[in-house]
Amino acid sequence: MAPDDTLWLTDDGDHTVRHCTLDGKVLLTIGIPGAPRPYMSGEPFHRCTHTALSPRGDLYVSDGYGNARVHKFAPDGRLLLSWGEPGTDAGQFNIPHNICCDGDGWVYVADRENHRVQVFDGNGRFETQWHDMHRPSGLHLERGGEGRFYVGEIGGALPVNYDVPNIGPRIAIYSHRGERLARLGDRRAGLEPGQFVSPHGLAVDSRGDIYVGEVSFTNWGNRYKGQPLPPGLRSLQKLVKAR
Repeated sequence: MAPDDTLWLTDDGDHTVRHCTLDGKVLLTIGIPGAPRPYMSGEPFHRCTHTALSPRGDLYVSDGYGNARVHKFAPDGRLLLSWGEPGTDAGQFNIPHNICCDGDGWVYVADRENHRVQVFDGNGRFETQWHDMHRPSGLHLERGGEGRFYVGEIGGALPVNYDVPNIGPRIAIYSHRGERLARLGDRRAGLEPGQFVSPHGLAVDSRGDIYVGEVSFTNWGNRYKGQPLPPGLRSLQKLVKAR
Protein backbone atom coordinates (compact mmCIF):
# COMPACT_ATOMS: atom_id res chain seq x y z
CA MET A 1 0.00 0.00 0.00
CA ALA A 2 1.49 3.34 -1.08
CA PRO A 3 1.08 6.59 0.88
CA ASP A 4 -1.46 7.76 -1.72
CA ASP A 5 -3.66 4.69 -1.04
CA THR A 6 -2.77 2.96 -4.29
CA LEU A 7 -1.63 -0.65 -4.41
CA TRP A 8 1.48 -2.33 -5.77
CA LEU A 9 0.56 -5.95 -6.55
CA THR A 10 3.16 -8.64 -7.24
CA ASP A 11 2.02 -11.58 -9.37
CA ASP A 12 4.44 -14.52 -9.32
CA GLY A 13 2.34 -16.53 -11.77
CA ASP A 14 2.10 -13.71 -14.31
CA HIS A 15 5.67 -12.39 -13.77
CA THR A 16 4.51 -8.80 -13.34
CA VAL A 17 4.15 -5.99 -10.82
CA ARG A 18 1.08 -3.78 -11.23
CA HIS A 19 0.32 -0.37 -9.78
CA CYS A 20 -3.44 -0.13 -9.19
CA THR A 21 -6.06 2.14 -7.68
CA LEU A 22 -8.35 0.80 -4.98
CA ASP A 23 -11.13 0.34 -7.54
CA GLY A 24 -8.90 -1.84 -9.70
CA LYS A 25 -7.70 0.55 -12.38
CA VAL A 26 -4.19 -0.44 -13.55
CA LEU A 27 -1.89 2.58 -13.65
CA LEU A 28 1.36 0.82 -14.57
CA THR A 29 2.54 -2.70 -15.36
CA ILE A 30 6.19 -3.69 -14.95
CA GLY A 31 7.18 -6.90 -16.70
CA ILE A 32 5.57 -8.72 -19.59
CA PRO A 33 2.38 -10.57 -18.59
CA GLY A 34 2.75 -14.32 -18.98
CA ALA A 35 6.31 -14.05 -20.30
CA PRO A 36 8.95 -14.94 -17.70
CA ARG A 37 12.57 -14.06 -18.31
CA PRO A 38 14.96 -17.04 -18.57
CA TYR A 39 15.36 -19.03 -15.37
CA MET A 40 18.06 -17.57 -13.08
CA SER A 41 19.06 -15.04 -15.75
CA GLY A 42 18.79 -12.16 -13.28
CA GLU A 43 16.51 -10.27 -15.66
CA PRO A 44 13.14 -9.08 -14.31
CA PHE A 45 10.99 -11.09 -13.78
CA HIS A 46 10.78 -14.83 -13.27
CA ARG A 47 8.12 -15.46 -10.62
CA CYS A 48 8.62 -12.29 -8.62
CA THR A 49 7.44 -12.49 -5.01
CA HIS A 50 6.92 -9.08 -3.39
CA THR A 51 7.31 -5.29 -3.75
CA ALA A 52 8.40 -2.60 -1.28
CA LEU A 53 8.43 1.20 -1.47
CA SER A 54 11.28 3.41 -0.30
CA PRO A 55 10.63 6.80 1.37
CA ARG A 56 11.59 8.42 -1.96
CA GLY A 57 9.06 6.34 -3.89
CA ASP A 58 11.52 3.93 -5.50
CA LEU A 59 10.38 0.32 -5.83
CA TYR A 60 12.21 -2.78 -4.68
CA VAL A 61 11.02 -6.13 -6.07
CA SER A 62 12.15 -9.51 -4.76
CA ASP A 63 12.40 -11.82 -7.77
CA GLY A 64 12.48 -15.08 -5.96
CA TYR A 65 11.12 -18.31 -7.42
CA GLY A 66 12.86 -18.29 -10.81
CA ASN A 67 15.58 -15.74 -10.01
CA ALA A 68 17.76 -14.85 -7.03
CA ARG A 69 17.62 -11.07 -7.40
CA VAL A 70 16.33 -7.81 -6.03
CA HIS A 71 15.45 -5.11 -8.56
CA LYS A 72 15.22 -1.38 -7.89
CA PHE A 73 12.86 0.67 -10.07
CA ALA A 74 12.08 4.36 -10.32
CA PRO A 75 8.44 5.30 -9.61
CA ASP A 76 7.79 5.39 -13.37
CA GLY A 77 8.87 1.75 -13.75
CA ARG A 78 12.37 2.39 -15.07
CA LEU A 79 14.89 -0.22 -13.92
CA LEU A 80 17.68 1.43 -11.91
CA LEU A 81 19.75 -1.52 -10.70
CA SER A 82 19.63 -5.17 -9.66
CA TRP A 83 21.67 -7.25 -7.24
CA GLY A 84 21.98 -10.81 -5.99
CA GLU A 85 22.74 -14.26 -7.36
CA PRO A 86 22.06 -17.83 -6.27
CA GLY A 87 24.04 -18.92 -3.24
CA THR A 88 24.47 -18.75 0.51
CA ASP A 89 27.05 -15.97 0.95
CA ALA A 90 26.22 -12.41 1.96
CA GLY A 91 24.30 -10.74 -0.86
CA GLN A 92 23.33 -14.07 -2.42
CA PHE A 93 19.83 -15.54 -2.23
CA ASN A 94 17.99 -18.82 -2.13
CA ILE A 95 14.38 -17.74 -2.76
CA PRO A 96 14.13 -14.07 -1.78
CA HIS A 97 10.50 -14.37 -0.75
CA ASN A 98 9.53 -11.03 0.76
CA ILE A 99 10.91 -7.52 1.04
CA CYS A 100 10.31 -4.29 2.94
CA CYS A 101 11.94 -0.89 3.26
CA ASP A 102 12.34 1.32 6.35
CA GLY A 103 12.19 5.09 6.78
CA ASP A 104 15.94 5.42 6.18
CA GLY A 105 15.72 3.61 2.85
CA TRP A 106 17.33 0.36 4.01
CA VAL A 107 16.04 -2.80 2.36
CA TYR A 108 15.18 -6.01 4.23
CA VAL A 109 14.88 -9.29 2.32
CA ALA A 110 13.43 -12.54 3.66
CA ASP A 111 15.95 -14.99 2.18
CA ARG A 112 13.72 -17.97 2.75
CA GLU A 113 15.72 -21.11 2.07
CA ASN A 114 18.87 -19.56 3.56
CA HIS A 115 16.94 -19.13 6.85
CA ARG A 116 17.78 -15.45 7.29
CA VAL A 117 16.81 -11.85 6.68
CA GLN A 118 19.44 -9.85 4.81
CA VAL A 119 19.75 -6.07 5.21
CA PHE A 120 21.03 -3.73 2.47
CA ASP A 121 21.32 -0.02 1.89
CA GLY A 122 19.18 1.49 -0.86
CA ASN A 123 21.79 0.70 -3.51
CA GLY A 124 22.16 -2.98 -2.70
CA ARG A 125 25.24 -2.81 -0.47
CA PHE A 126 25.13 -5.58 2.13
CA GLU A 127 24.92 -4.29 5.71
CA THR A 128 24.05 -7.21 7.99
CA GLN A 129 21.92 -10.34 8.32
CA TRP A 130 19.66 -11.87 10.96
CA HIS A 131 19.87 -15.59 11.63
CA ASP A 132 18.19 -18.04 14.03
CA MET A 133 14.95 -18.36 12.07
CA HIS A 134 13.45 -21.09 9.92
CA ARG A 135 12.35 -20.40 6.33
CA PRO A 136 11.18 -16.76 6.74
CA SER A 137 8.43 -16.02 4.23
CA GLY A 138 6.26 -13.17 5.48
CA LEU A 139 7.90 -9.88 6.41
CA HIS A 140 6.24 -6.74 7.78
CA LEU A 141 7.65 -3.54 9.28
CA GLU A 142 5.51 -1.34 11.50
CA ARG A 143 5.13 2.19 10.24
CA GLY A 144 6.81 5.13 11.92
CA GLY A 145 10.16 5.47 13.68
CA GLU A 146 12.02 2.31 14.57
CA GLY A 147 9.08 -0.03 14.17
CA ARG A 148 9.14 -3.72 14.95
CA PHE A 149 9.54 -6.42 12.31
CA TYR A 150 7.15 -9.34 12.06
CA VAL A 151 8.51 -12.46 10.37
CA GLY A 152 6.39 -15.42 9.29
CA GLU A 153 8.38 -18.66 9.51
CA ILE A 154 6.79 -21.51 7.58
CA GLY A 155 8.22 -24.59 9.26
CA GLY A 156 9.58 -27.84 7.89
CA ALA A 157 9.87 -28.52 4.17
CA LEU A 158 10.49 -32.27 4.07
CA PRO A 159 8.68 -35.31 5.49
CA VAL A 160 11.61 -35.82 7.85
CA ASN A 161 10.95 -32.48 9.61
CA TYR A 162 7.28 -31.68 8.92
CA ASP A 163 6.28 -32.35 12.52
CA VAL A 164 9.45 -31.33 14.36
CA PRO A 165 8.46 -28.95 17.19
CA ASN A 166 9.96 -25.50 17.71
CA ILE A 167 10.95 -24.78 14.10
CA GLY A 168 7.62 -23.32 13.06
CA PRO A 169 5.27 -22.53 11.53
CA ARG A 170 5.17 -19.40 13.71
CA ILE A 171 5.45 -15.61 13.89
CA ALA A 172 8.64 -14.01 15.21
CA ILE A 173 8.86 -10.36 16.30
CA TYR A 174 12.15 -8.45 16.06
CA SER A 175 13.35 -5.00 17.02
CA HIS A 176 14.65 -2.62 14.37
CA ARG A 177 18.17 -3.78 15.26
CA GLY A 178 17.41 -7.43 14.67
CA GLU A 179 16.92 -8.45 18.31
CA ARG A 180 14.25 -11.13 18.64
CA LEU A 181 11.58 -9.98 21.08
CA ALA A 182 9.02 -12.78 20.94
CA ARG A 183 7.71 -15.79 19.05
CA LEU A 184 4.09 -16.76 18.58
CA GLY A 185 3.45 -20.45 18.03
CA ASP A 186 5.94 -23.26 18.59
CA ARG A 187 3.90 -26.35 17.80
CA ARG A 188 3.31 -28.44 14.70
CA ALA A 189 1.11 -27.06 11.93
CA GLY A 190 -2.57 -27.01 12.77
CA LEU A 191 -5.80 -25.06 13.03
CA GLU A 192 -6.13 -24.68 16.79
CA PRO A 193 -5.55 -21.35 18.54
CA GLY A 194 -1.82 -20.69 18.73
CA GLN A 195 -1.08 -22.86 15.69
CA PHE A 196 -0.26 -21.81 12.13
CA VAL A 197 -0.21 -23.59 8.79
CA SER A 198 2.12 -21.53 6.58
CA PRO A 199 2.27 -17.79 7.39
CA HIS A 200 3.22 -16.06 4.15
CA GLY A 201 1.70 -12.57 4.45
CA LEU A 202 1.68 -10.28 7.48
CA ALA A 203 0.20 -6.91 8.39
CA VAL A 204 -0.24 -5.04 11.67
CA ASP A 205 -2.92 -2.40 12.23
CA SER A 206 -2.80 0.77 14.31
CA ARG A 207 -4.00 -1.12 17.41
CA GLY A 208 -1.25 -3.74 17.22
CA ASP A 209 -3.49 -6.55 15.97
CA ILE A 210 -1.71 -8.92 13.59
CA TYR A 211 -3.24 -10.24 10.37
CA VAL A 212 -1.68 -13.43 8.99
CA GLY A 213 -2.25 -14.67 5.45
CA GLU A 214 -1.54 -18.39 5.19
CA VAL A 215 -0.90 -20.58 2.15
CA SER A 216 -3.11 -23.30 3.56
CA PHE A 217 -4.43 -25.47 0.76
CA THR A 218 -1.19 -26.12 -1.14
CA ASN A 219 0.85 -26.45 2.05
CA TRP A 220 -1.60 -28.89 3.63
CA GLY A 221 -1.78 -30.91 0.42
CA ASN A 222 2.00 -31.17 0.16
CA ARG A 223 2.35 -32.06 3.82
CA TYR A 224 -0.44 -34.67 3.97
CA LYS A 225 -0.64 -36.10 0.47
CA GLY A 226 -3.76 -38.12 -0.20
CA GLN A 227 -5.56 -37.01 2.95
CA PRO A 228 -8.75 -34.96 2.62
CA LEU A 229 -8.56 -31.28 3.47
CA PRO A 230 -9.91 -30.59 6.94
CA PRO A 231 -13.18 -28.64 7.10
CA GLY A 232 -12.72 -24.94 7.71
CA LEU A 233 -9.13 -24.81 6.51
CA ARG A 234 -8.36 -21.11 6.78
CA SER A 235 -6.29 -18.75 4.69
CA LEU A 236 -6.42 -15.74 7.04
CA GLN A 237 -6.38 -15.33 10.79
CA LYS A 238 -6.28 -12.34 13.11
CA LEU A 239 -4.33 -12.21 16.36
CA VAL A 240 -5.68 -9.58 18.72
CA LYS A 241 -3.14 -7.84 20.90
CA ALA A 242 -3.69 -8.44 24.62
CA ARG A 243 -4.45 -5.15 26.35
